[in-house]
Amino acid sequence: MASGAQEGEEQEQQQAPQRIQIFPTPTNAISPFWREKYEREANKYWDIFYKRHQDRFFKDRHYLDKEWGHYFSGSGKKVLLEVGCGAGNTIFPLLATYPDVFVYACDFSPRAVNLVKMHKDFKESRVSAFVCDLTVDDLIKEIPPSSIDIVTMIFVLSAVSPEKMPLALQNIRKILKPNGCVLFRDYAIGDLAQERFTCKDQKISENFYVRGDGTRAFYFSNEFLTSLFEENGFHVEELGLCCKQVENRSRELVMNRRWIQAVFRHSDDASSSSSMEASVKIDLPGEEYIEPKVRENTLTEVVNNFDVDMSEGVAVDMFGISPSNDSETVVVNLGESNYKIEVLSKEYQHTCKSTGLMLWESARLMASVLAGNPTIVAGKRVLELGCGCGGICSMAAVVSADLVVATDGDTNALDLLSRNVNSNIKPPFLDKLITKRLQWGNRDHIEAIKEINNRGFDVIVGTDVTYIPEAILPLFATAKEMISSKGGITVDWEPALILCHVFRRVDEPSILSAASKFGFRLVDKWHAGTPSNQSKSIINSWFSENAFKDCIPSTALNIMYFQIE
Repeated sequence: MASGAQEGEEQEQQQAPQRIQIFPTPTNAISPFWREKYEREANKYWDIFYKRHQDRFFKDRHYLDKEWGHYFSGSGKKVLLEVGCGAGNTIFPLLATYPDVFVYACDFSPRAVNLVKMHKDFKESRVSAFVCDLTVDDLIKEIPPSSIDIVTMIFVLSAVSPEKMPLALQNIRKILKPNGCVLFRDYAIGDLAQERFTCKDQKISENFYVRGDGTRAFYFSNEFLTSLFEENGFHVEELGLCCKQVENRSRELVMNRRWIQAVFRHSDDASSSSSMEASVKIDLPGEEYIEPKVRENTLTEVVNNFDVDMSEGVAVDMFGISPSNDSETVVVNLGESNYKIEVLSKEYQHTCKSTGLMLWESARLMASVLAGNPTIVAGKRVLELGCGCGGICSMAAVVSADLVVATDGDTNALDLLSRNVNSNIKPPFLDKLITKRLQWGNRDHIEAIKEINNRGFDVIVGTDVTYIPEAILPLFATAKEMISSKGGITVDWEPALILCHVFRRVDEPSILSAASKFGFRLVDKWHAGTPSNQSKSIINSWFSENAFKDCIPSTALNIMYFQIE
């Protein structure tokens, strides 16, 4: 019986390692926690948006006169409310064209309102700008009731949760004159940005998404928009779906953009509005024509030079197409060397499911240990598992190691890792540091690394690679395949697997159990909160007395040192 059990255990260890993807599978939906956070802090995310873009995101809307000029002209002074004024891209073109217009301008981003007030053409005699959340703050506190001729809503209602949109419209209706109108333009279902969101885990609810920077966008259908306004005291005067292909030649991109453009009229009798509904699709050059559904009072003028509101370059960034500004540089000091590591910007990390695009505290600690104790890897072959985009442990090791292979299973992390390695490591060290893709248990990936080094690795390092229970067995199975089985390169050294981590969903007994199944035994362990005084401790010898204070970013960190039985 004992012999049979031993044979079964050996067969289990020889089985092909299980494949695992340690970064989550997309679910296309965000968690309730983040959904509530985006709602609660919506103004904060837009404030950050305007801090970043200032007045460079939206173009000045000079087309308003061309499209809606007859609403602004006529006898008497017009009083307008610009909802979601942003940096003033609607306000100031109107003021320049219509000298008799007075504009109230509001936004729930204090920074945006401040940009309006700082504009060279801002005059208090013509503009009253104030901070306001339409779903919470009563407009009557800033504007007399029934005093506004025109309300402009240009790419603003889409930033409001659909369940709160009625509150915004009811608020607007109180300050709008009888028969006053709302000029509306916003994102339509089928727009390029929505199509790209469907491939990401950024869906809040139906047709409602969060962007990487925390701002939100809703995509309207004609039917939804019509019902929304009619149920809140407006009737439809004009309604059209506008389409255009925007080409970015420098990036070889063609972007199919879709907007809804509409005019809604204040109605004391909302029930009478159904006969006024209108719908048409405007087909512009470069766009496939779709037979329009035309009803009464259609938007008939086809505008061949239809203006795109967004500045092309930053619009590409916002919609997630080859973003150029979604990263930030973190400086890591390792002894006398400074490494500038490019990682995903903090403002985008909350929607990113790839943990490999961030720099974790365990990597900082382990890199400091390797830099301060070069004998750990000196003259050895080193493999880093799950190194992410930073690869700072591999960079620290390559200074004294014979060969370093930095691996991760996430191709996005590897792309950024390659940039970081090439910008921080120079020959001859660069020739010794190789980046490769390795999904644990993937036979093709394992064999590709064995072609680089068929003798196995003397040191295998993993930082924060133990946070998913399903990944623990494949981790140790892959490490068993990759570690050297021919003894140490020196008399006093045996091949080692070193893990540095914070215990999260996987506890120490689970890790030790998985290690044992693949022939690893725990030789030493260390906890940052309780430094060991054992003179024979391998790990404790890596830390000088002052190092505990200087290079330990968290007291929750642990190091585990394994060798093969």
